[in-house]
Amino acid sequence: MPGQHFQTDIAIIGGGVGGCAAALAALESGAKVILTEETAWIGGQLTSQAVPPDEHGWIERFGRTASYARFRESVREHYRTHCPLRPEARAHPRLNPGNGWVSPLCHEPKVALVVLKAMLAPHRANGRLLVLTQHVPVAVEKDGTDRLAAVQLTATASGATVRITAAMFLDATELGDLLMLSATESVTGRESRDQTGEPNAADAPQPANCQAFSWCFALEYLDDADPVGPPPRDYDYWRNYRAPLTPPWPGPWLGWSGLNPRTMEPMTYRFAPHREKLGLFSGLWTFRRILDRDLFAPGAYTSDVVMVNWPMIDYLGGDLVTTPPEERGKLYADAKQLSLSVFHWLQTEAPNPDGGTGWPGLRLRPDILGTVDGLAMAPYIRESRRIRALTTIREQDVSAAHLPAGADRAREYEDSVGVGYYRIDLHPSCGGDNYLDVPSLPFQIPLGALIPVRMQNLLPACKNIGTTHITNGCYRLHPVEWNIGEAAGALAALCLRDSLTPRAVHADTDRRTHFQTLLRARGVELTWPEQHLDPAEGDPHAHVMHLAERPLKFQDANPATARNKSTQGK
Repeated sequence: MPGQHFQTDIAIIGGGVGGCAAALAALESGAKVILTEETAWIGGQLTSQAVPPDEHGWIERFGRTASYARFRESVREHYRTHCPLRPEARAHPRLNPGNGWVSPLCHEPKVALVVLKAMLAPHRANGRLLVLTQHVPVAVEKDGTDRLAAVQLTATASGATVRITAAMFLDATELGDLLMLSATESVTGRESRDQTGEPNAADAPQPANCQAFSWCFALEYLDDADPVGPPPRDYDYWRNYRAPLTPPWPGPWLGWSGLNPRTMEPMTYRFAPHREKLGLFSGLWTFRRILDRDLFAPGAYTSDVVMVNWPMIDYLGGDLVTTPPEERGKLYADAKQLSLSVFHWLQTEAPNPDGGTGWPGLRLRPDILGTVDGLAMAPYIRESRRIRALTTIREQDVSAAHLPAGADRAREYEDSVGVGYYRIDLHPSCGGDNYLDVPSLPFQIPLGALIPVRMQNLLPACKNIGTTHITNGCYRLHPVEWNIGEAAGALAALCLRDSLTPRAVHADTDRRTHFQTLLRARGVELTWPEQHLDPAEGDPHAHVMHLAERPLKFQDANPATARNKSTQGK
């Protein structure tokens, strides 16, 4: 039976952070859009991957687009309007529902989903946006050698096929699948020093050496513990696993021994449900906490809710980017077994501060994640296939160590389409590399990094722009991916309206300037403020260093709902 066929102005394949931002920009520019997504939820890192936003220390004031700021404030407003916050928390202008120290806005994935759907809702209602979830791209059709004509997708639930024709196509998939299907010139894994000139590049190209991916999950801790279930299928394997990394990991993967990513010195992680104090590196319970029950009315919640995205769930057993899509299932299954094994270890064997082992009161929260097994709907992807672009951003363009002494910002680009900031943060890789976590400087997103060297009507819209393996480490975070997607969506709409190619916009100074004017009108910051940018203030965890700007902790004065201190730390 023939499948469905849809025609649109712009087809955005991939509904993650970049895909949603691209759709908003294109729709608000007057285009018709089809947005497809492999999972049941749009939102990617924010929702199906269950990763609270990783942001720089200036994010509340500048260094983000107006639409991203609107998303953030809508998340806060959702909690103020719909949740039983204490009055002090509701009134706090920088409400952080989870009070986690990894981000100034830790929140539940479902809330991000509600907000993103609401931002797109007017366009769905007027018929200019069609969203197809649980659809995977499987093939493309070309118009000549350098243009796409159509994308074919398969519905994961029914196996039905869908064909989408469009004037412009955006690849916002997590792994760069549209680049692969269209044979767009691209790069995977680590480049060599000869290729990029980067001081920290590899001696030889390593195309299958990418950062680990992780399968996150949400935890709560209850005093009235139910019996602990049987160990996962691969528990013995992961319990005895030693990571094949250089430099070596200081202990078993399932353990509290680790490395400080910034100094590579051995460290011991702390974990104590409901007992950790707020502060930098205060402990894993508060690290990515997405719901702090102390901020809500007494008795509203029986526990905090904590998102587990820790080093021990980083899966090093294979590279998703270069593995054919039909073979990724094995890697997915193995990564899930790792995460389930970490959970079982926490319940049964993890050393606790009181000298015992395990916390049997820990429970998974599948309802938080929209799944049955209690794990996130999709793995957290740190690295994608990347286009060969007109401009490739290299380590020496952004690294503080390789820019002039006293510089407070990275290389500046005349064709900037946005800004971002994060450290160059590379997790251990499936090729055996350990952390690379070094300072960068506040950077720009050059338009040339969004322009493929050959394809005329295909744009990257997330982590698949013209970065290297190394600079992907600071361009892959939530607000930067949003800015990339927003710029790509706005560019696609401009090309459609004026019958131009992206390369033609980039090549002509007047057209490029006009496009930048349109972006500024949208609230996209193209340059950093004319002030000294103190790296200490902009550090990704600066919000923890300045605790006066954080939500207060509120003590429960009602004995009937006070915590049972006799069970803390079980």
